[in-house]
Amino acid sequence: MTDTTTRRGYEGNGGGSLHGKVVAVAGAAGPAGQATLLRLAEEGATVVACDADAGRLAQAVDAARFAHGGATVTGDTVDLLDLEETRAWAAKTEKEYGRVDGLVHLVGGWRGSASFAETDLADWDTLHNLLIRTLQHTSLAFEGPLKRAGDGRFLLVSAVGASKPTAGNAAYSASKAAAEAWTLALADAFRKAGGEGPPPAAAVILVVKALVHDQMRADRPNAKFAGFTDVADLAEDIAGTWNKPADELNGTRLWLTPDH
Repeated sequence: MTDTTTRRGYEGNGGGSLHGKVVAVAGAAGPAGQATLLRLAEEGATVVACDADAGRLAQAVDAARFAHGGATVTGDTVDLLDLEETRAWAAKTEKEYGRVDGLVHLVGGWRGSASFAETDLADWDTLHNLLIRTLQHTSLAFEGPLKRAGDGRFLLVSAVGASKPTAGNAAYSASKAAAEAWTLALADAFRKAGGEGPPPAAAVILVVKALVHDQMRADRPNAKFAGFTDVADLAEDIAGTWNKPADELNGTRLWLTPDH
């Protein structure tokens, strides 16, 4: 598989429906997760959300249900640092709904320092768990279901820093780069599973500078947030990945930044 870079140029999801698709969202309780649940529900998908924070997860699930009456949105409290628990979540989802068409990995976190020399290696341990270990577990758990569904999507949200690290973001950038490499390895597995034909699923990296949401703007009314991606726009791009064939998307980076 060739690691290709795809610039943002596909259609949004205005004309595409996800009716009949089952999409799991890991790390669903944060702002990006909440926006994604809303957008996927709006497109008619059955949405299965998980997070370690039961209270925030319940609020996110209820909000998506309320916004889109009749939408099937469920929530499971899952420790994604536990591989067997993650596998059980994937198996339960596939058994209950008969298929899993997507896994959106939104588990995030950030640690940084004022300079390279001041990097705290404890930050690496934290970010390794949040950004790498959870991704390893979700990919290992959902590879089989996504292949069986056909036209599946495994979506990782990454950051520009993975390919352009800065001195104060060494641990964060290295963690994101490792997560990207792992996702590209999954893409190669999908490619090989397709044999001479198209892959049965696509592993895709969506790259942002950083994310912004309404509460951030309210808290910092004078901030510009230049180049940041709104979580609602990210959610639309996530849903829009089903508008392109898996073989065109698999193993690519979709740049959601203004300068790409």
